[in-house]
Amino acid sequence: MSFVKEAMQTVVKKAVALAPDSWIPGGKPDPLIYHKHGLIGAPVSRLDGPQKVAGQARFAAEFAMKDLTYAALHYSTIAKGRIVEIDTAAAKAAPGVALVMTHRNAPRLKPTPPFGSQAKAAGGDAVPVMQDDRIHWNGQPVAVVLAETQEQADHAQSLVRVTYAEEAGVTSLEAAKAIGTEPGLFMGEPLKVEIHDAEARLAAAPHKVDATYRTPRHNHNPIELHALTLAWSGDELRVHDASQAVDHAAWTLAHVFDVKEEQVHVTSPFVGGGFGSKTLWQHHIIAAAAAKLAGRPVRMVLSREGVFRMVGGRTLTEQRVAIGAQADGRFDALIHTGTTAMTPHNSMPEPFILPARSAYAAESFKLEVDTVKLNMVANTFMRAPGEAVGTFGLECAIDELAVALDMDPIQLRIRNEPEKDPTLGLPFSARHIVEAWRAGAERFGWDRRSRTPGNRREGEWRVGMGCATATYPYYRMPGGAARITLTRDGRAKVAVAAHEMGMGTATTHTQVAAERLGLSLDQVEFTYGDNTLPGTVLAGGSQQTASIGAGVIAAHRALVAALLKLAGNDSPLAGLKAEEVGGLDGGLCKLDDPQARESYASILGRAQRDELTVQAEAPAPLELQHWSMHSHGAMFCEARVNAVTGEIRIGRFLGAFDCGRILNAKTATSQFRGGIIMGLGLALMEETQFDERSGRIMNPSLAEYHVPVQMDVPEIEVMWTDEPDPRAPMGARGIGEIGITGVGAAVANAVYNATGKRIRDLPITLDKLL
Repeated sequence: MSFVKEAMQTVVKKAVALAPDSWIPGGKPDPLIYHKHGLIGAPVSRLDGPQKVAGQARFAAEFAMKDLTYAALHYSTIAKGRIVEIDTAAAKAAPGVALVMTHRNAPRLKPTPPFGSQAKAAGGDAVPVMQDDRIHWNGQPVAVVLAETQEQADHAQSLVRVTYAEEAGVTSLEAAKAIGTEPGLFMGEPLKVEIHDAEARLAAAPHKVDATYRTPRHNHNPIELHALTLAWSGDELRVHDASQAVDHAAWTLAHVFDVKEEQVHVTSPFVGGGFGSKTLWQHHIIAAAAAKLAGRPVRMVLSREGVFRMVGGRTLTEQRVAIGAQADGRFDALIHTGTTAMTPHNSMPEPFILPARSAYAAESFKLEVDTVKLNMVANTFMRAPGEAVGTFGLECAIDELAVALDMDPIQLRIRNEPEKDPTLGLPFSARHIVEAWRAGAERFGWDRRSRTPGNRREGEWRVGMGCATATYPYYRMPGGAARITLTRDGRAKVAVAAHEMGMGTATTHTQVAAERLGLSLDQVEFTYGDNTLPGTVLAGGSQQTASIGAGVIAAHRALVAALLKLAGNDSPLAGLKAEEVGGLDGGLCKLDDPQARESYASILGRAQRDELTVQAEAPAPLELQHWSMHSHGAMFCEARVNAVTGEIRIGRFLGAFDCGRILNAKTATSQFRGGIIMGLGLALMEETQFDERSGRIMNPSLAEYHVPVQMDVPEIEVMWTDEPDPRAPMGARGIGEIGITGVGAAVANAVYNATGKRIRDLPITLDKLL
């Protein structure tokens, strides 16, 4: 970033921070916040549920196309070097083979813009896709086979023979650190905060902890494998994708194939889990290039091993957390620094210091992420990037400090509750984590916890309790937009280029739109998952709800203004402004006098209109620079450790959340529980086994890469404050990622309470406890 650009951004940020609230989106609370007994918050079952259980919901690999071919990839087996010889003769001669494509015959393509490099860029890495003989990581695709069946394609790719000229790569963290580190950047911002001299204040503090925490690589394993079905028609590309970024994918594919964005049509109505992985990877480009070369449609479904080989996951971290405190527990210094690995062809550090920037007050801060470069598959976003592993280090250190101070760990956290954002100085939009801590502690029975580690036993089992703070920021990315079509019979269609990955997006936003318009659920249709619809909406960063909400608010205002204009002077609403009017019982009414109303049917009928369509864009997300906006949670774990075998069992878990208004109690509960379960995997079993000699992932299957199964999951209770955030659309902050944060630390702290052993290196496996 240039000095001039950085200086201008600093000036703009200060101006936005100092601006009157009324100038900022959220300065006037969304009227839906005050709807207490309608559809908002109701536990509505997912509207797409019947389609899914009846097999009527078609996923990316289930769309039929005439003359379809099936694709299989062949992957490199070295981390760095070049292809000397690639023998495809046997593969070409195999039964059913329609095409074998390598760098020698692939179409010439433009470079892939990696995610974040431009507004709509979605590439997982910047490596040229089959454009030369270079190898950048062990697992890079070097050939693709198209055949009449999947079995024929899989067999033929196994016949490809590749000879490499191997070069020395960097495949270990220690070797990379020896070469040198670079400052980390996340979303264009430096991962560095220094306030006063934290090292000096740590040294002078009467009580302190200073420890190193390590987290391993994690790989994405959504139930639905990464898949797509696509075809060219001239220069127009039609893609059925499994995507959490349809608009970004269409733009990126258009750029790579040098066609206009409107010539690429991407749809993704159903996605079987994404968690940050289902953006755009090399298989999209390879499939489209092969389809163009063969002149036939292509279906590509990555194998489970293929997902490990070419779709990035969470990278490893090495974190130092040091806290200095007074005898009453108040923090003099908070230090959270360390190193994370990236690749030469992407820019996605694991931003593990993010929780420490806002969670606690301290007299001084030193927060910094350094990065190193390894020859490995490009790492990427994975549920709560930064916070999931950053809370492990931070919240374990706080527990260690509580032990050193002989203080209850909840009281230590509350003692350091900030009045405003401790590193930005901004006021909080809303913050009710203390209430969550107190309500959660009472529900969980925290008062029964023994302060003496190893003091509670039940037969062979040692039992302990632990807790941790969960935190995840509110985001709303630019590009939100929506279209609303209202018909004379009182029905509405809301259209947004959003995504349904199993979290209940379509259901929740049907509820919200119905409540906003004053209609019933069955009178509203929510359409999504199509890049031709309005908006550039990413299902990531727990921000899709805010992005959709802001777009629908803007479109609703435009709709109300248009309806008032059509209503004219003969309406009970004559002379009212759009902000004075809301939806109620199939029409518009004056907000402070609901008796002054007119139905949609009446307004459109008098205007001789069968329908009315409006489209509008959301304002820029300036609220992010005016307030400090975060979701929080208080996480409680009871762990049982077998004294003989070291086996760990989680007996029960509770999450008490402060995430603003909950829009659907049923889908929210599922999201919270799902995040906690993923957090249990992070804590106890998930680890990508990476051979530092060859740079190869050695456990690329669910048989060897362990995730929680039914017997690993205890009773999980969730609760929430349901206090609306007046600065967020609908009063709601994101809930998709908060559930995984804090879980690793809560488990580790419970294991310590049960055994007296501190485990600072995830996952917590039984060999570390014997």
